[in-house]
Amino acid sequence: MTKELQKDIIQWDIRSWSKALTFWEDHVDWENVENGLELGGHEGGLSLWLALKEKTIVCSDLKDVKSTAEKLHLKHGVSSFITYQDIDATNIPYENHFDIIVFKSIIGGIGRDNNYEIQQKVFKEIYKALKPGGKLLFAENLIASPLHRFMRKRFVKWGNAWRYVSVKEMNKFLSDFSTFQLKTTGVLASFGRNESQRNVLSKIDEIVLNRVCSENWKYISYGIAVK
Repeated sequence: MTKELQKDIIQWDIRSWSKALTFWEDHVDWENVENGLELGGHEGGLSLWLALKEKTIVCSDLKDVKSTAEKLHLKHGVSSFITYQDIDATNIPYENHFDIIVFKSIIGGIGRDNNYEIQQKVFKEIYKALKPGGKLLFAENLIASPLHRFMRKRFVKWGNAWRYVSVKEMNKFLSDFSTFQLKTTGVLASFGRNESQRNVLSKIDEIVLNRVCSENWKYISYGIAVK
């Protein structure tokens, strides 16, 4: 995968969040996947990734997703594999339908103003919408360390409103699934002011901090859950 393509798929803090892509690539039997749904797609990066595998994809967001995502898909010539639908992740209008559902960094925003119950509902809706044996591919921001929490509240405009989740909560959200694997990564990289800085800090995370820091100090969770 080229750096340009990886950037179009992941879009921000690319080196850290692309750990999820690598894990998904290696742990899904892609020959048995026909269709998928991206939740919270906005610019449609994960829909692009799935469409490049020639899977039939619904790219969704809460509203106006076609206007924000179609340009990227046209750029890469994959629009024939993608349809666009405005979908509320807390009320997915499908049942036993998808082989794959994928999201990146949506649960914190959905749970804004400390709404744990609505975050939990997203996972129940995903479970409902997957076929038996279907897979959720997830990548989500974690509450992470006290320093992460302080910096978000001080410098991130939505830092006080989002409800960042803990590893313990992610395990609970996934408990309805027959099996799941949850990984964590990232300590310093989120503090970078630009993508070059985040790339350097992510290398430090890989070499040292991911190895020595508790999972509760990391800011990205990712993995796969099987219905």
